[in-house]
Amino acid sequence: MLLVGVEGVQVMDLYGHTSVEENAIICRNVSIGSEIYFIGNSPLTVLQVSWHPYSNMHVGILSSDSVFRIFYLSIDIGKPEQQFYLEPLQQSKSSHAAAMCPVDFSFGGDHMWDRFSVFILFSDGSCFIICAVVPFGSVHKWESILELYHDAQATGLKSSDPKAVNNARTAISWLEGTFPELVQHHRDTGKPKTLKARPFVLLDSSVALQGPLSSIRHDMSSTSGDKKAVFEGHAVSFLYTLVGKDSILITAWGGGQLQIDALADEIQPVWNSVSAPKILFGSSDQILGAATICEPKEKSLLKLDDPTAWLGHAPPLLRLAVVDLALPKKPTSTLVMMPDPLDPKRVFCVHAGGIDSIILHFLPFTSSTSSKKERMRPPSVLPVLTTGNGDSSLPPLLCGCLPVLDPFGNSWIFGITSANECVVLQMETILRTDIDKLRETLLSDGEKMGDTGTPYTIISQELLVGPKPILLPASAASSRSVSADSIEGRSMLNQYFTLLHENYVDYGYKVYFELQHHGPQVKKMIGNQASRIQAIQNKLLEVEENHEKIEDRIDEALKRHSSLEDRLLKLRNLPGLHKKPLSKAERDFKSELDRLTGIELGALHSAIEALNARLKKHQLSPQGKTKSPQLRTPVRNRAEDEMQQLKSSLEKLSLLNSENNRKVKLIESTLKSKESSID
Repeated sequence: MLLVGVEGVQVMDLYGHTSVEENAIICRNVSIGSEIYFIGNSPLTVLQVSWHPYSNMHVGILSSDSVFRIFYLSIDIGKPEQQFYLEPLQQSKSSHAAAMCPVDFSFGGDHMWDRFSVFILFSDGSCFIICAVVPFGSVHKWESILELYHDAQATGLKSSDPKAVNNARTAISWLEGTFPELVQHHRDTGKPKTLKARPFVLLDSSVALQGPLSSIRHDMSSTSGDKKAVFEGHAVSFLYTLVGKDSILITAWGGGQLQIDALADEIQPVWNSVSAPKILFGSSDQILGAATICEPKEKSLLKLDDPTAWLGHAPPLLRLAVVDLALPKKPTSTLVMMPDPLDPKRVFCVHAGGIDSIILHFLPFTSSTSSKKERMRPPSVLPVLTTGNGDSSLPPLLCGCLPVLDPFGNSWIFGITSANECVVLQMETILRTDIDKLRETLLSDGEKMGDTGTPYTIISQELLVGPKPILLPASAASSRSVSADSIEGRSMLNQYFTLLHENYVDYGYKVYFELQHHGPQVKKMIGNQASRIQAIQNKLLEVEENHEKIEDRIDEALKRHSSLEDRLLKLRNLPGLHKKPLSKAERDFKSELDRLTGIELGALHSAIEALNARLKKHQLSPQGKTKSPQLRTPVRNRAEDEMQQLKSSLEKLSLLNSENNRKVKLIESTLKSKESSID
């Protein structure tokens, strides 16, 4: 939980431990950015703090030094992971220095490049966009990232404009660097459900500051020149909300007006090659942080009818409505807007007088794609809570509010008062928009019967409104003491009877006539309802039959699952899975055997071959003849003795060789079994 106050920004760990002595839950609080904010007499002021919608551990903070920082709470809670220095380059026409001070920011929603966008509001009402911004380690849907990747390849790379091709190629390289799975998608058959953003920053380009966003009306005329004539004070709050296909931007002004706009075109990332970012690398060359100077590029004329995309133009704003909350004339800076988690069309606005609910009835893109044509209606403003503090000079009674959606589908509002009290409000389950649609359906003049035969209008609108109220004559109050027998009394009674007959008696006759002649229509409606009930009963019978089949399939699946679990247990018990690395003695023994196999065994084989060659040579060599017959026999005996010795030596060597071969084969089989068990 984030705790934001005048003394710091802290994160509270709700999973605390229980104190035995005091019987209370003790939660741990850690300050964010303690090395940057709230140091002594530091002039920095925290303007807005928000969790990132695609990460549970990233927090975005906008401060008064025009720097937007993203902190990663899992690594370093004191130093930011990414820093964006905002430089709007004096785009405002005001001569005051505070005219371009940042006021508020909001992260984008789950739509195209909006998910990588941050909207920055300045005090003069101008809105800027920085895109693409992604926290390191944030999780995104595979289908959404793949849609952006294919869109950049289809519309950007195939464009005839070289500027659009360059911008699309830069966006594709950023996507491939941040999500490497996009490159591996063509080689791998399977695809993941989610993607995790890798730490990646373009080395030669920095994220550009797009804006200020220009406003247009439905007639495509600009409205940037009449801003001062409509709004009072300066911009104090900003909100981005996604409703269907529409990206809605709401700006709150100090005079109590709400400027409601919609993006008329898609957001596309823009990089500026003038300045390169500063990147902090770790010991293993991984990116730990980055700092970027965000400046707008050269502003060019935007043509709304130009079909070419990826030209780096900021999307224009389509003005939907301007809502005046009728707050006190004194400008205030305590307007806070929050979206309703149950209905995206409803926005809560917290001010000094309480809480108001603003409901959007017309959305340009969502309403155009619906089958039913909806007329353009202004937003509805309904009071939710009135604090009675109409004087803006007094401190606001509500210090903060938060809308929450419970698991049962109910919308709640939790608020904290200046007296340290908690206020809990339960909202209606049926939204006001649904009630308005139902009322328009019942009271419309042109609707008679639906496709199913169900009458939308059973009784006429005139009878539903009721009888007209009786307006008493102006002299009734001064003629109460007149007698009924007098002429004036009789005239007054006659006048009262006439009014009664004109209103209630005629209304009773009309009701009787409607009910009497309404029987065939009600009968037809009952017949249609009976046929629908019969069709529903037939469907219920089909569902029951399918339910039995589904139960059989579930039983088979459970049996199959149990058999697979048994096979998995058997596979886990196989000896090959219990692999152990060789010890040092075993590794030394293996190296010694390799040496014997390569050197000594080869030398032994060569010695045996040499002895065999000498034996063959000795057998084939002729014996010398001697002259003395007495000496012939000893020489023959000596040669035979040498032959016997050589034969015995060869037999011993062959035995030794076979024994060594047997040992070598045994050792090799042992080594192979060891290696297979290790693998």
